[in-house]
Amino acid sequence: MKKEIIIHSFDGTELYMQKNTPQNPHAVMVIVHGLGEHSGRYEYVTEKLNGYGYAVYRFDNRGHGKSGGARGYVEDASKFVHDAHEVVKAARHDYPKLPIFMLGHSMGGFIAASYGVQYKNTLAGQIFSGPVILELPAFDELKKLDMEKEALTRIPNGLAHLICRSPAVVQDYENDPYNLKEFTAKLLTAVFQEGVQHLLQKLPQYTYPCYILHGEDDQIVPADSGRYLYDHIASEDKSICVIPHLYHEILNEEKEKDELLQEIFEWIEERIQK
Repeated sequence: MKKEIIIHSFDGTELYMQKNTPQNPHAVMVIVHGLGEHSGRYEYVTEKLNGYGYAVYRFDNRGHGKSGGARGYVEDASKFVHDAHEVVKAARHDYPKLPIFMLGHSMGGFIAASYGVQYKNTLAGQIFSGPVILELPAFDELKKLDMEKEALTRIPNGLAHLICRSPAVVQDYENDPYNLKEFTAKLLTAVFQEGVQHLLQKLPQYTYPCYILHGEDDQIVPADSGRYLYDHIASEDKSICVIPHLYHEILNEEKEKDELLQEIFEWIEERIQK
């Protein structure tokens, strides 16, 4: 069963959320998408997770997709984290006795890791796909901008050709009307510089069970970002898998996605049974 809902975040911003629930789910997954994209790009992942018996809650980050907020803008990365918590609270309200997991991709991985540092007792574990943990070389030029004068400068979204080896996925990304075509300099600075620097200071406080997945040939977020996350958190239960040849969107790779989703399923089931 699928429901589309508008929820209001902590500051009143409207967040577009989708709930996809199978009969008698035994776990819940909250999906946090990456920069410039939206929750609708996780339809296949959601169908597979539903098939595993998981209720799936996915939402559009503020300023993205069908959610409110200025397009491609945020003044403080912590707002993304608090938005994610509103979705977790919605899931907890609906399923008070089920374990809740979070899957964060790319910038969504940054949001998930930041969530894990700040909200320590709400989840059963987290899964990361190509998480942004370190500053990205692609955004080094932003350091030359004066944010007091150039915060609203628009930066074109030039990521499409790097997201996946599949030409069909790249084409769909480029043609998707809900994907952002540009970002503000302030969003990129708030997340990929200020937000990352803050997260790096807090990583030793991260203790959730987690499974980190990263494409070895990721040209957007280098695999060292996932490795850094693994090496610098305090979690006793942590695993990492760096997959040869894969680009950034590992869960969209035509040949590998089913195997990777099966591995995520098996990891979750092990945690549920502990």
